Amino acid sequence: MANTTLFSSIKSNLPRTDTRNEAGGRAYKFSPKHALAQMAATGCFNGVYYASAQSQLDEMRKLIDQVDDNTFLAKLAVYAREHAYMKDMPAALLVVLSKRDTELMHRVFGRVVDNGRVLRTMFQMVRSGQFGRTSLSSSLQRAFQRWLNEASVGKLLSASIGNDPSLRDVLRMARPTPKDNERRALFGWLTDKETDKWAPATEADLPAQVQALIAYRNADTAEAQTLIAGDLQVRWDLLADAAKGPLVWKAIARQMRPQALRMNLNTLLRHEVLADREMVDYVAGRLADADEIRRSRQFPYQYLAAYLNASAEVPQKIKTALHQAAEIACGNVPELPGPVVIGLDTSGSMSMPATGWRGRGATTKMRCVDVAALFAAAILRRNPDSVVVPFDTRAYDVRIDPSDSILSLSERLAKFGGGGTNCSLPLHQANTKFSKRAFAGCVLVSDMESWVGTGRYGSTGVMTEWQKFVKNQQRLGVTTPKLVCIDIQPYGSTQAPERHDILNIGGFSDAVFNVVASYLSDDVNRFVSEVEAVEL
Repeated sequence: MANTTLFSSIKSNLPRTDTRNEAGGRAYKFSPKHALAQMAATGCFNGVYYASAQSQLDEMRKLIDQVDDNTFLAKLAVYAREHAYMKDMPAALLVVLSKRDTELMHRVFGRVVDNGRVLRTMFQMVRSGQFGRTSLSSSLQRAFQRWLNEASVGKLLSASIGNDPSLRDVLRMARPTPKDNERRALFGWLTDKETDKWAPATEADLPAQVQALIAYRNADTAEAQTLIAGDLQVRWDLLADAAKGPLVWKAIARQMRPQALRMNLNTLLRHEVLADREMVDYVAGRLADADEIRRSRQFPYQYLAAYLNASAEVPQKIKTALHQAAEIACGNVPELPGPVVIGLDTSGSMSMPATGWRGRGATTKMRCVDVAALFAAAILRRNPDSVVVPFDTRAYDVRIDPSDSILSLSERLAKFGGGGTNCSLPLHQANTKFSKRAFAGCVLVSDMESWVGTGRYGSTGVMTEWQKFVKNQQRLGVTTPKLVCIDIQPYGSTQAPERHDILNIGGFSDAVFNVVASYLSDDVNRFVSEVEAVEL
């Protein structure tokens, strides 16, 4: 008879870990495709708690070398841009495709490079030499030329905002042949006519938008500028540098769309726009426009970012509007098929900026823990019978006040903890404190760098507690409980390996809510399958 202790049934259900995470704890290594997908959905090429920007780039290149499926790389570039809303990672994947499969690169170029900022980012990556070239190949040059000739006047003007590299740098290296005199004059104006092929066009050939912009910049008075600005259909950034005082800035504010208003509250404050009560009412009304929020499918994340970044001097009416807007946006978060246990990682590593360190003045105030707390609060708001468990090396009790706004709740949740990480604690709480309650599953929101506590038979603590959770829930009548691990940092390992009842997903974009709801509703799609389902 075999040794029943050594060969107990629990061991066969608990996979042994095969790696150590960045914090030194036991973990499960992702396959190269999954690790690359996690990185593409979460990575920003900036320093994070356990990894530098350079080490992220090195890891990405190593993973790409292990993935010989160019179609997957193309789909991942599209997914990272269109679903995860990333900029740097999809641009990097496109540069890689330009060397590995030019036909695929051309097929997805327009979907990945959907604005001038991504175009300039891709150009910077090429010029840096980090991907094996320092200039545009003939194939890449054709792709750049096509974009520059087909982009609308508004897109090109928007692309001209920013430097290092500037659009002028891109035009000088891409050297597109203009399709008509208007485009020739526009290229000449954008580059100060430094290239002979754009010189023959005259200022009269310039698009009407550009001529109006020139008139605005040359206007002698604030009143004249205000009249022109009221009719100018260009990005507000193009008007800002020449604006002659608060009167003009008020006209600019009325030109801004709700997203621009939300992102530039401190700028409006600095230029005395918010010293005007009428403008405060206008801005607050635009921010909390329920029809606009529902129509644009906004999620609470954007409003939390605006709330955290708003100066203390921003009027309270506008901050209240942000709270109202976030509540309305919660209606865009899908309901789950049942209550869940929400594990909220509040450990020390979660205090890092969500998009990594980007240098003084450029680093976001939105921390990983803020993102995680908002996820927890949004899920809880739409699924009020769920339970949220903040944790580091201990689980914290939290009392939810129904009168709390979504932003106040997430702010309160983010204040717990700050120590080490034990990702098994929410499941342990479910197995002990909440053992008589039925749950559809558990959602862990973390950077997955658990290092405190161990599991049985070489597994992680999460897997040991998950096995207990499944058995307990099945006794309560839940036939297929599921575990979702949302990883908001690209470290390449997890506390629970992929299988039918476990989903690992990377990112903190709005799309994650839909993926979680779909999976818990018995949709069999996995994270990598979501990428592979992209139509080219």
